[in-house]
Amino acid sequence: MLLSEYGESHQNVTNKTIHWICVPLIFFSIVGLIASIPSAPVQTFLGESNPYANWATVLLVLVIIYYATLSITLSIGMALFAFLCLYVANIVVRIGFTPLWAVSLSIFVLAWIGQFFGHNIEGKKPSFLKDIQFLLIGPAWLMHFVYKQLGIPY
Repeated sequence: MLLSEYGESHQNVTNKTIHWICVPLIFFSIVGLIASIPSAPVQTFLGESNPYANWATVLLVLVIIYYATLSITLSIGMALFAFLCLYVANIVVRIGFTPLWAVSLSIFVLAWIGQFFGHNIEGKKPSFLKDIQFLLIGPAWLMHFVYKQLGIPY
């Protein structure tokens, strides 16, 4: 299974801890970056006053479908996390202190620095260098630990 294969390069406690911080931040930052892309066609379809009418919402629907092909149960948790990311991105937009794309880009860069630091400690390359789909497996890998802790089968 992909979760087991992903876990092989994530055995070091420090690397795992870094992943618990950086993987959700990277996921959020990508949502924020994609939500920042002008989305007139999506707004036309989903409504101009809808704060969730953006490309990130469209992409996340596809991502959740991908997760559903792996595990319906895990896809529910990932959908909840994805919606939380959209919600927080909308808060950043409403606050308006800094553009969402700038916040997201800063988080993206810092979180990837953390990830590469963790993998340097681990002594193994990031899994996505082997297979790009591991970029989506990382968040699900963390979610499976949450499910285990809660006793939810996945």
